[in-house]
Amino acid sequence: MPQLSVVVPVFNERDNIPPLLAEIAAALRGQVDFEVVYVDDDSSDDSVAVLAAEKAKYPELRIVRHLTRSGQSTAVWNGVRAARSPWIATLDGDGQNDPADIPKLLAQRDKSAPEVRLFAGWRTTRRDSFNKRISSKIANAVRSRMLKDSTPDTGCGLKLFDRDVFMRLPYFDHMHRYLPALVKRAGFQSTSVPVGHRPRTAGTSKYGMLDRLWVGIADLRGVAWLMRRGKVTQVEEI
Repeated sequence: MPQLSVVVPVFNERDNIPPLLAEIAAALRGQVDFEVVYVDDDSSDDSVAVLAAEKAKYPELRIVRHLTRSGQSTAVWNGVRAARSPWIATLDGDGQNDPADIPKLLAQRDKSAPEVRLFAGWRTTRRDSFNKRISSKIANAVRSRMLKDSTPDTGCGLKLFDRDVFMRLPYFDHMHRYLPALVKRAGFQSTSVPVGHRPRTAGTSKYGMLDRLWVGIADLRGVAWLMRRGKVTQVEEI
């Protein structure tokens, strides 16, 4: 049983797979027993073939493939479902998250209170275009004001969380952007940890600014409703 499962959702990221796998192995081998669960979201390139070839180098690697394209949140969800460890780390498959930051999240977990079950990466220095940085800054400000989740950066793909807690959360498309609020709704706490961020060196972004804007408005309303209607009650058995 691994101590950590690293879940990586990918869609058309064939050139980013080998270097990212090498970095994950370099960061974690000898530090913790781990597995890596790549979830391919029905890529139209040869990402699955590249992953299959990499299995010879990395016995920790497992590959899950969507038979129909379903989006990043579903890829994360299915990766967590397939994972065997009680703790999950997630990384974006584009290589912009640095796997060397995973031990930093593990160290923060080990010194935190037991009620903290989500450790969210905080990209203090963004390596994205000006438009993407501005749109994310506005979205984070609006989300934080509406949901009161006390999280400066929910869009960072680098996170560490308790698998059990995650599986209790309501599933919906784009839920990965609202994990701090959903974890709070479930009665637990989260904390933000400063991490690095890197420019994309291969492939292209799968999100446009308008896509995020319109979907984000609908999601915010839905999550705000969930927060209002949620209730956590302490119980005891007599």
